[in-house]
Amino acid sequence: MKQDFQPFQQTIDKYPSRVGGQAEIMERKDAVVHGNRPFSQGPLPEKDITYFKENGYLLFQQLFNEQEVTIMKDELKKTMQQNQNREADDVIKEPGSNEIRSVFEIHKDGGFFEELVKNERLVHIAEQLLGSQVYLTQSRINFKPGFKGKEFYWHSDFETWHVEDGMPDMRAVSCSIVLTDNYEFNGPLMLVPGSHKWFVSCPGSTPEKNYKESLKKQETGVPDNDSMSWLVNQADGHIDRATGPAGSVLFFDCNTMHGSAGNISPYPRSNVFFVYNSVENKLEEPFSGQDPRPEFLANRENTEAISSNNKRLQDLFSHSS
Repeated sequence: MKQDFQPFQQTIDKYPSRVGGQAEIMERKDAVVHGNRPFSQGPLPEKDITYFKENGYLLFQQLFNEQEVTIMKDELKKTMQQNQNREADDVIKEPGSNEIRSVFEIHKDGGFFEELVKNERLVHIAEQLLGSQVYLTQSRINFKPGFKGKEFYWHSDFETWHVEDGMPDMRAVSCSIVLTDNYEFNGPLMLVPGSHKWFVSCPGSTPEKNYKESLKKQETGVPDNDSMSWLVNQADGHIDRATGPAGSVLFFDCNTMHGSAGNISPYPRSNVFFVYNSVENKLEEPFSGQDPRPEFLANRENTEAISSNNKRLQDLFSHSS
């Protein structure tokens, strides 16, 4: 019996952005923490869950020890050296120089970082916050060199992931592993507490292949000054900084407004960055109506749930030098 063809049905756009000439602030329509069992019985105590719900982020001081950090820094250095002279879309250089800013898709290196993604300390926190199994939708290492590391303007990751990648709901969490001490003065990540409760619909439209420029300097899909001021006022004028020693780990909601200033200090800043997405929130067609961004920015090919693997990683930690 012949079946009628069913065209792809995209989820209703709950968060339209870049569709008009004016910015708009709307309330979040998704839960912040999804308490589905058995994932609600995770490593985070109730006070941490409450803090995340209210502020949109959690910073764990020295979740990885000194020896583990040393090995991660060695692996980061190897990756940077391997990509230093490689010209490719997934290797982002600082504007006006040959200094590497980011290397993407490191979770497919077949080695250390592919195992680090599965670390149970990270995966179980992500599962508890998102209330489901998770998969990785993006990974990268970031490096902000001393004296010349450029700023990155305020933005919500979800706004881009929704418009340009087709992420339907706010059910993803970013994980940043700090590999160098983060001070107030070397361009640490800044976050607006409580900003995840609101979605800033940005004016304008999306240029074709916008990612080629936005990864160096984001100008599309960023909040206007009035919206940004309103969000900060909702936080009683408070802007937090993710400062702490190497080995600390920051988890933040996909819609938390964040950015970083330039680094004119002598001290570089580097981190490993993973984006865990719920297996119930897989990417659809971009809500911009354009072609999806490349695989290295938005994983569509392998969306199987991560099975946390600590033994293999511990072996790598033990034998790496």
